[in-house]
Amino acid sequence: MKAAVIVFPGSNRDRDMIAALEQVSGHAPAIVWHKDTEVPAVDLIVLPGGFSYGDYLRSGAIAARSPVMDAVRAHADRGGYVLGVCNGFQILTESGLLPGVLMRNASLRFVCRTVRLSVDNADTVFTRGYGQGQVIDCPVAHHDGNFFTDPETLARIEANGQVAFRYAEGTNPNGSLNDIAGIFNDSKTVLGLMPHPENLIESAHGGIDGRALFSGLMQVA
Repeated sequence: MKAAVIVFPGSNRDRDMIAALEQVSGHAPAIVWHKDTEVPAVDLIVLPGGFSYGDYLRSGAIAARSPVMDAVRAHADRGGYVLGVCNGFQILTESGLLPGVLMRNASLRFVCRTVRLSVDNADTVFTRGYGQGQVIDCPVAHHDGNFFTDPETLARIEANGQVAFRYAEGTNPNGSLNDIAGIFNDSKTVLGLMPHPENLIESAHGGIDGRALFSGLMQVA
């Protein structure tokens, strides 16, 4: 799989994501600056974590209007894969590529710790490296990770199998509805999640529970 990582002003997990993709795939992804209007021909576009534009206005709101996002939307419209982690998830909701919003954590505090995730839908390109219902460790680091949407949209997401991961075993760090940690678009080609799987891909990091997400993706020709 060929991948590209979009870098915004304030991104601080881009190098972590680049390292994870390179380690699992064996080759480095393309790096694309937010002001670029084109993305190379790739299978996967990744929006990494961080604090794009310092989270000014709303987290991800300004980045969602960066020039490169037209190319990201076009890639998604063609059925290309898009992954947004933490701030990337926020950008995906702000850009309309995923439903819902990410609000301030219910505690109104920045949360940085390891949580437990349950795999809610293992029948996708992003999650096929896991078993249905498997519980994994994954770190979080965010202030605005509280997933919220209206009741009708929430019911549709649940019925359509669009929940990818849930916070498990009472570890919900932000108050997200239905313990939602990550969701797909309708066609399961776009995934946004608040936890950081790129930070648990080798034993030196304290575990490898995040690696299966990337190894599953790399099976795409």
